[in-house]
Order: sequence, then C-alpha cells, then structure tokens
Amino acid sequence: MDLDPLDIARWQFAIVTVYHFWFVPITIGLTAIVAGYETAWVRTHDVKWLRLTKFFGKLLLINFAIGVVTGIVQEFQFGMNWSDYSRFVGDVFGAPLAIEGLLAFFLESTFLGLWIFGWDRLSPRLHVACMWIVHLGTLLSAYFILAANSWMQNPVGYAFNPETGRAELNDFGAVLFNEVQLVTFPHTVLAAYMTAGAFVVGVAFWQLVRRASTDEDRTMYRGAVRVGAVVVLLSGLGVALSGDAQGKVMTEVQPMKMAAAEALYETEAPADFSVLTIGSLDGSEELFSIKLPGVLSYLATGDTSSEVVGINDLREQYTQTYGQDPGAAYYSAGDYTPVIPLTYWSFRLMIGLGLAAAAAAAWILWATRRGRTPGGRVLLWVAIALPFTPILANSFGWIFTEMGRQPWAVFGLMTTERAVSPGVGAGEMLFSLIALTTLYAVLAVIEVSLMLTYIRRGADPLTEADLAPPDDGDDAADRPLAFAY
Repeated sequence: MDLDPLDIARWQFAIVTVYHFWFVPITIGLTAIVAGYETAWVRTHDVKWLRLTKFFGKLLLINFAIGVVTGIVQEFQFGMNWSDYSRFVGDVFGAPLAIEGLLAFFLESTFLGLWIFGWDRLSPRLHVACMWIVHLGTLLSAYFILAANSWMQNPVGYAFNPETGRAELNDFGAVLFNEVQLVTFPHTVLAAYMTAGAFVVGVAFWQLVRRASTDEDRTMYRGAVRVGAVVVLLSGLGVALSGDAQGKVMTEVQPMKMAAAEALYETEAPADFSVLTIGSLDGSEELFSIKLPGVLSYLATGDTSSEVVGINDLREQYTQTYGQDPGAAYYSAGDYTPVIPLTYWSFRLMIGLGLAAAAAAAWILWATRRGRTPGGRVLLWVAIALPFTPILANSFGWIFTEMGRQPWAVFGLMTTERAVSPGVGAGEMLFSLIALTTLYAVLAVIEVSLMLTYIRRGADPLTEADLAPPDDGDDAADRPLAFAY
C-alpha cells in the first residue's frame, strides 16, 4: 500500500497540536491561580497561601518548560509539511504570529524569570505583579495565536493577489477583531481556567485525603481544593455561555460544521439534538436515537423552532459556490463534507466531559464544606480523574473545530490537499512523524516523572528566610541570584 504524504502530514500535525495543547490551558490557568494565591498571601500574610504559591509554582514551571519545547515544533511544521499553505497565508499570519513571539512570549518569559529569581530581591507586591504580568502575557499569546486560527475559519481583512497566488493582509484590525475570534478567545481562556482549576483540585484533594498529617496542612489543602472547585464551576459556566455564542457564529460562517456536528443530512425546522445515536457510521441511517427537541436549532440560531440547513443542501451550495473540488484524489469531487463520525462524537465528548468536570467539582465542593475532610475511595478517584476531563474536553473541542472545517485548510480559499508541501515525500514525512512522536513520548515521561515527584512532596514547610523581607543592603548587588526552588 502506497503511503499518502497528505495523510502522514495530517497525522503529524494532529499529534503535535493535540499534544502541545495539553500544556497550554494548564499554563494559562495556573498562572492566574498562582498569582491569586500570592495576592492572598500579600494581603492577608496567611502562610498557607505562600506555601500554596510555591507548591503550585513548581508545577507551573515544569508545565511551562515542557510546553515551550513542544510548541517550538508547531512553527517548523508549517515549513516542513505545509509549505504551500505557508506561502499562501504568510502575509496574513506573519503579523499576529510575530507579535505573539516578540511581545507576548517575551513578556511571559522575562517576568517569569523575575518571579523565579526575585523571591529575596523584589518587594512582595512587585513580586506578585510579575506573575500577574506573566498571566497577561499568556492571554496576549493566546489572543494572537487564536486570531491566526480564526482567520482560517473565517478569512477577513485580506485581498487575493492573482499574480503571486497569495492572500495579502490589508486590514489588520479585521483579523484581530474577527467575529470568530471574539467568541473563540473567551471560550478558550475560560476552558483554560477550568482546566487549571481541575488540576489544582486533583492535586490538593489527594494531598488532603492521603498525605496531610497536621491540622495546618489539612486547612491549607482544603482551601486549595475549594478555590480550585470554585474556579472550575465559575469558568465552566463561562465556557457554556461562550460556547453557545460560538456555536451561533460558527453556524453563520461555517454552516456545514454545525450540520456535521449532528450528522444532519436533511434540512429541518426545528432541528433536534441527539444525545446518542445508533446507526450507520456516517449517520446517514438511524436505528435508535435519544433526542432533545429543538436543541440543535437553539444551538445554531438561538431559536428552538428555526431551520438548520442539512449536509445535502449545503453540499450543493458549496459545489455551486466553489465548484468541483480539485482535491478529488482525497475528497470525492464536489464533496465538501467533513468526516461525520469524528465531528459528531468529538462535539459530544467535548460537551459531556465539560459537564462531568463541573459536576465533579460541585460534588467535591459540597464534600469539603464547613471544614470537612471527606473520606472514601470513590470521591478520591473522582478528584484524581478530574484534571483529565477538561484536558480531554479541550482536545476534543479542537479536534471538532479543525476537523469540522475540512476539507478546507483556509475556509473557502484553500483545501487541505493543496496546502501540503509538494516536494516532501511520504518517506520523509513518515520519518519526521516517528521522530517527533518518539521525542514527545520521552518528554511525556519526563513531565509525568517530574510532576509526580513534586506532587508527592507536597508543599514545603516555610523557614524564617522564606518570610524575611528582600535584602536591599550594600551586599545585595554582589550576591548571586538565588533560585526560588
């Protein structure tokens, strides 16, 4: 069987992107939570908040370091496997990605360095400000990267140059304030807060139930659990509201994606949402289904009785608008339909896992009320599993977002087949796929080993040096930098 370079390129991009995005939401959310803990320490001088700051600060640094390494490959992939795509979108993508690298990432790294090395040199207020600036840097980084991705979903602010065959930027403001971007950014950031909150709950709950041996430790970890659970619930509500808004914008700019999310082949008014369907793999034949009446219509338009256009009608519209797809070797001629089973189930897994995370957080918040330390293995395993639910929900959300756009790399402008590098063979792509997957496996072992090591240690007890004010004496300038950990 001949290897298809397009298939290998798609698999490599999927593996690298999904793997990298396991680290991103934890970093975004955990910078805010660590900054919040340190702010509570500065305001109250309660040492439990300082201990939690340093404890989760260690975990943040591990996650940040691995995330940076895995993210570097993202840039190289565009040149290695997607050179035609890079040439087509380079004029548009150059600005937001350059700003992300030169402004946002350097903002993060610079002030994270000050935070790491500044414990005994900066005033408490200035030190906590460094972490808040790091968090701001993560938000800016996310904004500019999502602006580039949103342009792929809904191209705006460009002009096509037929002489060069490139899309050229002519309105940077339109790219930054793309209607898709304005709903995608809050949805993604709130999901990151939810992920980090779940991470804090899982780690702190395990310490509370299995390792805490003093009343001081139990009080500290219980406080961390409850803060994390509140973050999960509040951000989960925000994810639901922003996701609802995102669905309506998605229906407006990419109606095929919403139809594919339901495997809705025929136009319906009102359109129902199926919680579970048993039938053919592509959803064209249904044997059994559990449906919520009018819910798909509401998700698409905000009206439970409105019409949702089906796949068959959209396929005809796309063929009339865009013509027969020249990528007929990969997609049948004129078939602009994404992979239905993948879009159908990734959409439901995204929603279901998010709801499960919120339900688990609510249970844990109830179980720890009024200073209680809950027992029982069931709740402990729920808490340990909790961090994985929003992480997987994020992954399925991105799989749905990117696969639901297919066969387009840039919606309405460039199919995925035309985006792949024409001069790179299947053997070369397969080698890079195996090499990167092996490298990422090694990094996964390192990440898990480091995380488990520091999680088991728990929050270190404080010494007098930890509580001492920064040294600004005459010998301070000559003293070597002291690493925080």
